[in-house]
Amino acid sequence: MLTIPTTRTDYRIAWLAALAISIHIMESALPSPLPGIKPGLANVVTIVVLCRFGWATAAWVSGLRVLAGSLLLGTFLSPAFALSLSGAFCALLVLAPAAWLARIAPHWAPGPIGLSVLAAWAHMAGQFWVAYALFIPHEGLFHLLPILLTVSLVFGVVSGAVADVVIKHLEAASV
Repeated sequence: MLTIPTTRTDYRIAWLAALAISIHIMESALPSPLPGIKPGLANVVTIVVLCRFGWATAAWVSGLRVLAGSLLLGTFLSPAFALSLSGAFCALLVLAPAAWLARIAPHWAPGPIGLSVLAAWAHMAGQFWVAYALFIPHEGLFHLLPILLTVSLVFGVVSGAVADVVIKHLEAASV
């Protein structure tokens, strides 16, 4: 029998992904004033992981959240999955240079709120373009873009503030 050795990092990713998936599933039960608008509270976990453990771990947690969350919610390979995956992918693309900047010049890097806003805007932009390209190729969709970006700014700030508090508590607990 082939056994694959597991590392401490593997367990950390699994635990954090499970936390993000749980939040993602709970959030899916919230009513939405407009289709596709959710607070993105599972992204708090991604931002905390990015700040504490780096981009690669955050990418694993985010990817597992999208995949497992869609399987558990029954949306795998549906339009909702395509939108969620594209949003997460775009957010991770934006967070990669921010994580790189944090390593080489920490004083220039954005904090949790800035990272969260960047990720929220990228997430929304990715979802918007996939929705336009695959599902609603109508110019009228562009009238929603300012509303969607404003909502993502608000939710990005809120998620970033929560992530900032969590990070400070984790740092205080590890000292």
